[in-house]
Amino acid sequence: MSPALRRHPRFISLEGGEGAGKTTALNAIRAALQAQGCEVVLTREPGGTPLAERIRALVLTPDPEIAAEPLSAEAELLLVFAARAQHVRQVIEPALRRGCYVLSDRFTDSSYAYQGGGRGLEPAWIAELERRAVGLLPGLTLLLDVDVAVGRARANGRDLWPDRIESEQDDFFQRVRAVFRERARQDPTRFRLIDASQDQAGVAAQVVDAINAYLTKEGGNG
Repeated sequence: MSPALRRHPRFISLEGGEGAGKTTALNAIRAALQAQGCEVVLTREPGGTPLAERIRALVLTPDPEIAAEPLSAEAELLLVFAARAQHVRQVIEPALRRGCYVLSDRFTDSSYAYQGGGRGLEPAWIAELERRAVGLLPGLTLLLDVDVAVGRARANGRDLWPDRIESEQDDFFQRVRAVFRERARQDPTRFRLIDASQDQAGVAAQVVDAINAYLTKEGGNG
């Protein structure tokens, strides 16, 4: 049997499509946690360790020697999970054992959305990798939800050199958004849906409210 997923109350992830405003939200979440006296480890995916950051570069901005070689959807998924396995073992789990809150810019929900919804890979395969290679779920996931056209307009105004995924077409990102929203619908105890169509101050206020409510529910320290 595959190992079961373990949900950790001090592990918080932030998800969303392109141009959703994750940087602003991450800063607001970290500040809200620190204001409650929590030690916070801020990290990201793919990445978070030196090895995982190398894998991130392969996935998003490959070395010129291999840039012309198409990366298959299956290879992309396996590379992301290789980075994630390293990230969990080297950064996330040690920080949680120390009693820290871990705040991750993306986690496994992004694989379901991007490689599952966007690339069309089977969710059952992603779930098996999640159980075997990761074994961990956030206690709280904040999903920044914004219309694809709005988010892409924001991203296009920000990113002069879009990476492999940012260069995809609108239909790809529509599928990504649909999977994120469906996962939030299926797991309302973990997800909080944030209206990211608002300005930065409005989004920050929403995520701070969600974090404070979560801390109160969890007794302050998870």
